[in-house]
Amino acid sequence: MFSVDGIAGLVDTTQNTAAANNASSLQSSLKNISSESTDEELMQVCKDFESYFVEEVLKEVKESMLDDDEDEDSSISTLKDYHMDSVIEQVADELVDEVGTSFTQQLYEQMKRNYNIE
Repeated sequence: MFSVDGIAGLVDTTQNTAAANNASSLQSSLKNISSESTDEELMQVCKDFESYFVEEVLKEVKESMLDDDEDEDSSISTLKDYHMDSVIEQVADELVDEVGTSFTQQLYEQMKRNYNIE
């Protein structure tokens, strides 16, 4: 039989691994950018970076706005955080798609200049 604490620990480990993989994936994408990169590849890296950045900002806002409930079971809190982080990731992606074009475009143009992409 599984305990709630065991499941919460597994969720916490999964959450940390996912965050590390997300950052690692972003770094790998950026390392693959060169003067031979296409406009589409460069734009996708810019969107991915902006989405990651917005996601981290939203997580910080969430942390500062929500009070820690000392009476709440830590396993329930971990599960709630896991689902909340998933929702934040989706919201960040949608924000970038809907209203993030200005920043994405500026980042894209700067990277084109930096990598001498025509």
